[in-house]
Amino acid sequence: MKNLILIGTLMLFLISCSEEQKTEMSSQFPNIVFIFTDDLGYGDLGCFGATDILTPNIDRMANEGIKFTNFLSASPVCSPSRAGLLTGRMPQRMGINQVFFPESFTGMAPEEITFAEVLKGIGYQTAIVGKWHLGHREKYLPLNQGFDSYYGIPYSNDMESVVYMKDNEVDSIQVNQRYTTKTYTQKSLEFIDEAAGSPFLLYLAHNMPHVPIYASPAFEGTSQRGLYGDVIQEIDWSVGQILQKLEEKGLLENTLIVFSSDNGPWLVMEDHGGSAGPLREGKQFTFEGGVRVPTVAMWKGKIDPGQVYEEMATQMDWFPTFCKLVGAEIPQDRAIDGKDLSAVLFENGYREGDEFIYYMGADQRAYQQDGWKIKRPFGGFQGAAWMRGVPAHDTLLFNLRNDPEETNNLAKENPEKLAQMMRAMDLAVEQLGPLPPSLVVRGPQDNSHYQYLNQKRQQE
Repeated sequence: MKNLILIGTLMLFLISCSEEQKTEMSSQFPNIVFIFTDDLGYGDLGCFGATDILTPNIDRMANEGIKFTNFLSASPVCSPSRAGLLTGRMPQRMGINQVFFPESFTGMAPEEITFAEVLKGIGYQTAIVGKWHLGHREKYLPLNQGFDSYYGIPYSNDMESVVYMKDNEVDSIQVNQRYTTKTYTQKSLEFIDEAAGSPFLLYLAHNMPHVPIYASPAFEGTSQRGLYGDVIQEIDWSVGQILQKLEEKGLLENTLIVFSSDNGPWLVMEDHGGSAGPLREGKQFTFEGGVRVPTVAMWKGKIDPGQVYEEMATQMDWFPTFCKLVGAEIPQDRAIDGKDLSAVLFENGYREGDEFIYYMGADQRAYQQDGWKIKRPFGGFQGAAWMRGVPAHDTLLFNLRNDPEETNNLAKENPEKLAQMMRAMDLAVEQLGPLPPSLVVRGPQDNSHYQYLNQKRQQE
């Protein structure tokens, strides 16, 4: 009996120590909630100028935190931008130049280090809810990239085999996309409930507003921009639910919340795509409309309210920023392209560095330095169902501080600046060193059997 009492006392002591340790960690480290949308345009939020879509909760984040007006994604398309966000590295360094498909045998290498792995390594509970899009084979899934749990659609919602996955298994093949945003919101709230009391990372990656777009019945017809606007207003509702849950749990003053998009709007989808606002072009292009994304961050009591940061920052910056917040060492065995944003967020300061190399896939197309941007000549594109047509152009030079719309080509009237920018771009690319070949995301189908039958019938 004495032994049983001693064992019971010891177990209670260990549980008590564990709870005290959790409480200490929770007060020492901030929670992080990163909300990521898919193909949201620069002109789709009230705080970025939209008047036909109501986004009061996202606007609240901007009003009570910081708005970034020159925030660049790592890529103008899905998979590379997500790889850049999670690792702080240019996707080209990983060979991730195209989007993955359900038939892909490749994905982001498990050897890459994500911010989820960094945070988990110091005791964070980590979860992803939503779109992954970095490979669906088990070794590429979130549980092998630092996340404790996963629930969501592993690819874009227009691809084959739209399923809900739970961790490494298929949870349901019956996905009613009208309720996807609500489902993701509910799963996120459940995670916050379960994780409260210890530091946590929630990466909520909405599939919307990537086409095909759906809103739940409660939001259909609520905006002045048709179904697309309804979808954004439901995403805003979701943000409000997250904020409300954090307030209810008393966590708002110890949580950094970020809202952003993976790339610009898919303009070829017309009214089912978004708006780049005043910016030129959208998704799939290295004009600003394809890469500059609406981004806001809020941390009550830590980020001064109402800030507007107009200098350049990038999606890759969150990796070193999160490392700095928790005192984790940034990996030294690989190139990290992002820069710590702590001075911007908490000191009204500035980000280190002012250059950005624009890639579309493996094709290096543009370069930004100190507010100037140069674009290499482009042969144009006649247009297709999946990408809108654009005319050819010669070398372009823009002063983005005066002309973020990229309407005034200064190449001819500023030959010296043009030459300097060309040299700087070539040097920046050269300093990247050799890049790996692009990962193969899908192979060609062998349709020779159909060709044989067609030829046979033509000869009959």
